[in-house]
Amino acid sequence: MPIPTSMIDPFGRSVSYLRVSVTDRCDFRCTYCMAEDMTFLPKKDLLSLEELDRLCTVFVEKGVRRLRLTGGEPLVRKNIMHLVRQLSRHLASGALEELTLTTNGSQLYRFADELADCGVRRINVSMDTLDPDKFRAITRWGDLSRVMESIEAAERAGLKIKINAVALKGFNDTEIPSMIEWAHGRGMDMTVIETMPMGEIDADRTDQYLPLSQLRAELERRYTLTDIPFKTGGPARYVEVAETGGRLGFITPMTHNFCESCNRVRLTCTGTLYMCLGQDDAADLRHSLRASEGNELLSNAIDEAIGRKPKGHDFVIDRRTKRPAVSRHMSVTGG
Repeated sequence: MPIPTSMIDPFGRSVSYLRVSVTDRCDFRCTYCMAEDMTFLPKKDLLSLEELDRLCTVFVEKGVRRLRLTGGEPLVRKNIMHLVRQLSRHLASGALEELTLTTNGSQLYRFADELADCGVRRINVSMDTLDPDKFRAITRWGDLSRVMESIEAAERAGLKIKINAVALKGFNDTEIPSMIEWAHGRGMDMTVIETMPMGEIDADRTDQYLPLSQLRAELERRYTLTDIPFKTGGPARYVEVAETGGRLGFITPMTHNFCESCNRVRLTCTGTLYMCLGQDDAADLRHSLRASEGNELLSNAIDEAIGRKPKGHDFVIDRRTKRPAVSRHMSVTGG
């Protein structure tokens, strides 16, 4: 591998974390994320797995140390394990510290062993409730028993699991304590996330939005929470829960944004690079990727994009601002 050169944005932040949406498609239709009747990209518009590998490799050569595959649901992408296995060579060489993914758990039971064999050591599973009926309601199409089967398969494969739950007022707010105790009881970390104003959905986000400052205050009436410096490379701020002995993360894009320490950029399945989750500015890397067999054009395009990374996002949720902050759905950018 060439000696990596760090990518530094205009605010002195080193970009070392790439999130790659391998597909915008998903087999769930979570109410805070998507409309039920979604229009997805034509398959002809997607980068091939070989092109995604080439793009990721250039980022690794430029200093990316953590790479997360996302979607939509990444495990619905045809032949996705071919890409995972190709990217795992960067783990073997030591160029990449971590290769991981975020999944809804619907297909994980099929791939858990192979993911572990490729060097994936931990995964995030998105799950907002332990109630089967509520799970079906929030995902519209999801089956909680299949997700539980997947978690058990991942545990058997030796994968470390973190549960991600979006905190939704009037839906799972009273259930968060039991979810924490369930996750910690199985040796899993858990992170709660504020809903974000991305894409038009059928519901009103002002009815869903629960500030995590409020949730934390409620949790502190039941548990002893101690701030700890634990980091996984992402935006979560962690506490230790004395009563369970487990870790609980808070991702707060609305009440306490994490932009000052942002080390991430996001690549879509069409080769569009978003320098900020909450801004529309983007760079078309597909053109540079396909314009030359060499990587100089692509590397220069990445440098130009990093030079435009903004200081932060402008997320707002209130009764006056009902339109999303950005028009694209979360499934396009991959979280």
